[in-house]
Amino acid sequence: MEADRSWTTRGARISGRSAAGSRTTTLTADGAGHWRIDGEAAAHLDGCRDADLESSAMTNAFPVRRMRLAAGARAEAPAAYVRAADLAVERLEQTYERVTDEAGQQHYDYAAPVFDFACRLVYDNSGLALAYPGIATRVT
Repeated sequence: MEADRSWTTRGARISGRSAAGSRTTTLTADGAGHWRIDGEAAAHLDGCRDADLESSAMTNAFPVRRMRLAAGARAEAPAAYVRAADLAVERLEQTYERVTDEAGQQHYDYAAPVFDFACRLVYDNSGLALAYPGIATRVT
């Protein structure tokens, strides 16, 4: 993943291997919400600022860092969502709502309605994931 100074994704090269073989997908973004997948324009991703890798606890850190929400603030953050099995890329509508920090940790209520999924994400003060329910817990 490559991001600019504002934590907006500018590119990613994703590789996967399965019983079906190896595959690589390259995403590029202009920073203004326009994307290309393997060099081809991807209008269905217009407006997305982030790439989100399925089953990754790390890629949600980009919008968290970029948006810098105050406690109680909520924001939409559509993403270019890359499926783990076949590296297909689709648009994922998602929201983040910052809730009150606890013990020096940032807490966000995260939702991806298309998956009927919601959870509370926990980050350290650097914006790195400490807990992503069902995916990862960082041991400190």
